[in-house]
Amino acid sequence: MVAYRVFLTMCDTTNMQHNDTPPEQSAYAAAGVDIDQGNRAKELMAAAVRSTRRPEVLADFGAFGGLFALGPLGLRDPVLVTSIDSVGTKLKVAFALQRHDTVGRDIVNHCVDDILVCGARPLMFLDYLGLGTLEDPTIAATVVAGAAAACREAGCALIGGETAQLPGFYQPGEYDLAGCIIGIVERAALVTGEHIAAGDVVLGLPSNGLHTNGYSLARHICADLDWGTSLAELDGATIGASLLAPHRSYLAPIQAVLANPALAGAVHGMAHITGGGLLENIPRVLPNGIGITLDARTWDILPIFRFLQARGQVRWGEMTRVFNLGIGYVVIVAAEQAEEIQAALAPAGARIIGAAVARTDSTPRVLVEGLPA
Repeated sequence: MVAYRVFLTMCDTTNMQHNDTPPEQSAYAAAGVDIDQGNRAKELMAAAVRSTRRPEVLADFGAFGGLFALGPLGLRDPVLVTSIDSVGTKLKVAFALQRHDTVGRDIVNHCVDDILVCGARPLMFLDYLGLGTLEDPTIAATVVAGAAAACREAGCALIGGETAQLPGFYQPGEYDLAGCIIGIVERAALVTGEHIAAGDVVLGLPSNGLHTNGYSLARHICADLDWGTSLAELDGATIGASLLAPHRSYLAPIQAVLANPALAGAVHGMAHITGGGLLENIPRVLPNGIGITLDARTWDILPIFRFLQARGQVRWGEMTRVFNLGIGYVVIVAAEQAEEIQAALAPAGARIIGAAVARTDSTPRVLVEGLPA
């Protein structure tokens, strides 16, 4: 394995030959791990990684561990919030289309949205990129550049990472991508869902598409189709472009609400709609005795979801358990301030999509009404 945050600072192995004799192939390279290619990839990544640096970061590119000073943040009772995830089989779409510039954004934005549910803002991110062989260093650099771009937008330092060459473990031309995020929030500002009550209003923020979930089913449905052909059912977009649409970050609009003292207290709970769709994610923040009723007629079910449902003949009930169906993030707020918060989130496309209700053990935690026939 080769950690991409480490440079050869004394000399480069490519310059160790001091005569005109062609260098012999490295035994390690013959086994599938090319250190020289790894160093080239690190050089290509360096500027993008350094562009995410924050003043609190103490270690430079190449250290064994990332160092981040919390003192300058000036928090009185800080709570660290962490999350880890992967892009999953959406990577198969990137491989098929030979597009590697968006998946880095996907993993960062996914993790940013996860900790945002607690009210946290991101501080630092670490990525893992595992490849079978590193034949083209620009691919690894492009992936990391996408992650760095998303980190810059989130104000998050890409503080460390690993690029691992694992010959025989991954298929040629393929890789895996995962990431870990660390954020922070004042204990008094934590959003836990414990105050959600019957009568609260559910606001939904639209997604860009599948984001990073449901791709095993989506690829199965689309396996025998040409992903490069524009389809009327997708409003003229291609299957490939629709599947590869980047995961959206909700950080800016949500933080604007949470930073407003007049609105923050009315935000009782939030949910990031990831694996498990609407049915499995919203219950993660609900207190006992509370359920959620959603009306699918109040938002636009994106064309890609209608296409997948029709072609795959998937029951709409299962669709709500696999996909986000066009709602990527949910905010549950006090009814008396729902209109004010919706107006604050209007630039992000927020709309009222349901309400919190009292429930018993015999009623569902989340009920989605108004789904297409």
